[in-house]
Amino acid sequence: MSLYLEYLQEIENRKSQGLHPKPIDGGDLLAEIIAQIKDAGHEHREGSLSFFIYNTLPGTTSAAAVKAEFLKEIILGESSVKEITPEFALELLSHMKGGPSVEVLIDLALSDDLAVAAPAAEVLKTQVFLYEADMERLESAYKAGNPLTKDILESYAKAEFFTKLPDISEKIEVVTYIAAEGDISTDLLSPGNQAHSRSDRELHGQCMITPEAQQEIKELQVKHPSAKVMLIAEKGTMGVGSSRMSGVNNVALWAGQQASPYIPFVNYAPVVAGTNGISPIFMTTVGVTGGIGLDLKNWVKKVDANGKPVLDENGDTILEQAYSVETGTVLTINTKEKKLYNGDKELVDISSAFTPQQVEFMKAGSSYAVVFGKKLQTFAAETLGIPTPTVYAPAQEISNDDQGLTAVEKIFNKNAVGVKSRKALHAGSDVRVKVNIVGSQDTTGLMTAQELESMAATVISPSVDGAYQSGCHTASVWDSKAQANIPKLMSFMNKFGLITARDPKGVYPPMTDVIHKVLNDITVDDSAIIIGGDSHTRMSKGVAFGADSGTVALALATGEATMPIPETVKVTFKGEMKSYMDFRDVVHATQAQMLKQFGGENVFQGRVIEVHIGTLMADQAFTFTDWTAEMKAKASICISQDETLIKSLELAKKRIQIMIDKGMENEAKTLHGLIALADKRIAGITSGDQPALVPDNNANYYADVVVDLDEINEPMIADPDVNNDDVSKRYTHDVIRQVSFYKDKPVDLAFVGSCMVHKGDMQIIAQMLRNLEEQNGGVSFKAPLVVAPPTYNIVDELKVEGDWDILKKYAGFEFDDAKPKGEARTKYENIMYLERPGCNLCMGNQEKAEPGDTVIATSTRLFQGRVVADSKEKKGESLLGSTPIVVLSAILGRFPTLEEYKASVVGIKLTDFAPPLDAMTMAPVEFIPVNNV
Repeated sequence: MSLYLEYLQEIENRKSQGLHPKPIDGGDLLAEIIAQIKDAGHEHREGSLSFFIYNTLPGTTSAAAVKAEFLKEIILGESSVKEITPEFALELLSHMKGGPSVEVLIDLALSDDLAVAAPAAEVLKTQVFLYEADMERLESAYKAGNPLTKDILESYAKAEFFTKLPDISEKIEVVTYIAAEGDISTDLLSPGNQAHSRSDRELHGQCMITPEAQQEIKELQVKHPSAKVMLIAEKGTMGVGSSRMSGVNNVALWAGQQASPYIPFVNYAPVVAGTNGISPIFMTTVGVTGGIGLDLKNWVKKVDANGKPVLDENGDTILEQAYSVETGTVLTINTKEKKLYNGDKELVDISSAFTPQQVEFMKAGSSYAVVFGKKLQTFAAETLGIPTPTVYAPAQEISNDDQGLTAVEKIFNKNAVGVKSRKALHAGSDVRVKVNIVGSQDTTGLMTAQELESMAATVISPSVDGAYQSGCHTASVWDSKAQANIPKLMSFMNKFGLITARDPKGVYPPMTDVIHKVLNDITVDDSAIIIGGDSHTRMSKGVAFGADSGTVALALATGEATMPIPETVKVTFKGEMKSYMDFRDVVHATQAQMLKQFGGENVFQGRVIEVHIGTLMADQAFTFTDWTAEMKAKASICISQDETLIKSLELAKKRIQIMIDKGMENEAKTLHGLIALADKRIAGITSGDQPALVPDNNANYYADVVVDLDEINEPMIADPDVNNDDVSKRYTHDVIRQVSFYKDKPVDLAFVGSCMVHKGDMQIIAQMLRNLEEQNGGVSFKAPLVVAPPTYNIVDELKVEGDWDILKKYAGFEFDDAKPKGEARTKYENIMYLERPGCNLCMGNQEKAEPGDTVIATSTRLFQGRVVADSKEKKGESLLGSTPIVVLSAILGRFPTLEEYKASVVGIKLTDFAPPLDAMTMAPVEFIPVNNV
């Protein structure tokens, strides 16, 4: 059967799911389609024309290359298709974004035939996705005296590809749709259990919220044809949990507008809003699509005569409605006044959504069109030998005299690109920065690959120190979906220049280590900037930002990112930990004490948490920095002592060497380069020339949080509070309770795993089993216990040291890489499962608890339905606690008493954490941004 007939069969199969034909990305299929177009009498000619024009993916797909070459033939008169004139062929090329299409446009523009070259040059002026090879061709032609090239470069220098775009509308009419009450996680917009379909945009769009919600959105569009549907998180924040490009894509698919008539299912310019605004990482994603994200402030705190918040009987702040946004309300966004109106009535100032930079993203249709545009403009001006004209809004550069630098301000100043200031920059400055480390994970990686193809990128930027493609989110089950998607992903990323978890050629064994753990190891500089395709990209060395697949692609392609320097909240500790407390309890207590200190205000939201841990190595400290994603913080920085940082770097070197020994090194010798960078950093610390990163003693913080360890008397549990009468307070991390609150509450499933645990947690399990074996003569489980170590290194070390033996003794199941599971587990026995390293239950896309279960876990997610779905009888609960609490709960089948807990951890050193004795700051010195223009 021909590829085309197979494609028609696939189309019929998709019809049964209510889907349109899948966009074409394969060159062989498109070549067959072109042959049928050339055959005037072919029975499939009409359909082939439609697929060629309207259903072929742009960028650097093999189909795009074939399409661009055929359009070139038409323009040169080498082929004739009555339905595609040379003028229409140029229009089609203009929508193909870059790569092969730009190569063809340059070929045509450099033609000796002016009738061909001139119109091609006009189209080329509209393109922004040019790379070094494209620019070098134009530069060479210009230096050789080509007059058209001079005209193209002059247009680029004026940034006419941007300035000639229409400005955003002064008034945008929207109709409200309350997507949910309370915080809206990106799981609602793009569920983790549907991760396998994210690269099939139309198919994945069917999973947004519910089919009923999708129908309601369509009905609003019919009723209000002139208005955009604005999705709202009522009494909550929109987009918490992850950046999730697929979530924004889904919103755009249902409520945005088509980016091009010739590119299917790529929509842009969605409008989203929240009572408490938009989660920072989600707002970055909204910018990628040129969308609008509003902070509605439509519910405000009720205050008494003295201006103090009024609390209810539970101690929660009472909210009052400032104005209504109930579904179906028609509002007007005035982009000039930067205000939201209901008719003539002004509701709220929305200027935070319309900064000069954000308006540029909206005008250009995406944030990375602006990034590429600036790069192209700079190149053109430099080639012409003229100053770069001021077209784009100048980057905001804020320097406050007599004010020191926080840790994140120091990192941004060190990595800033194109800064004009001769003074150090402070929070609020808008900065381009060099990205040192990039991570792509396996359930968003296919989208990242699509983004790279769409922006015509073919190789990783040489300025990136290291990049890694993980396999952890699909590690639990090697099912048909994983087998179809993962090899394809690994092959693409391997060719692009990343270190990959699986070798496409099968030379080294699959590595399913949790991505955050790998990134934590390959980050070998405490002043590094890391971008990763997951909200928990929060390293304990350097500063890391979780990002959407588009921003990850941009970082891989350009080695840069653009963002404001965030404000910082400082976290320090006092007091002494009790011997039976775990570091996870410190993490949860930080949240509880912070909210208490600031009257219920989450001062971490949208800011960097600078935590002065000092004495904990990077592995253990990651438990804190990782958790900061759940508090809606933008990022976290761990301030470490010199000797501790050296130990962390030495451990990182060993683990990078293991990756080399497995055969994971690439042609660029990236892993060897990281070891060399680690050696250089260690030398700088040892010599005293470059001590560990610390803030200045006169740095300015948004808030100071002091955690009193003396107040932590019991293990602390994070509770989604699923039965709270106030729907808006469910499924957040704001409810921290002591274990005694739960008394004899039954537990249906326990899980130790995900990025929140380290080797010490596995050792704790082993020691607890020995303790309980000695006390009771053996160990049995009254609830299932799933254990998923984060990395293979940990498993190997436990086997050598003997701890794996006791785990294996009491395990009813042990993973076998030679025979990976082909189906997800749906039922659990009361045994311990030693699962393959990876995310497992935390991701919720493969393994899940049984609906309605009460789960106690070490993981990070309290999303509704993520780890456990609701049953008809009861809501599923996913509570979070420390490893010893989780293990003991599985053995007892219920939450333990404090006395039972203490007995189980006798003689076990749960953590090495102790507050640093000395303040971890330094006297300020003059600090000038490194990469000045």
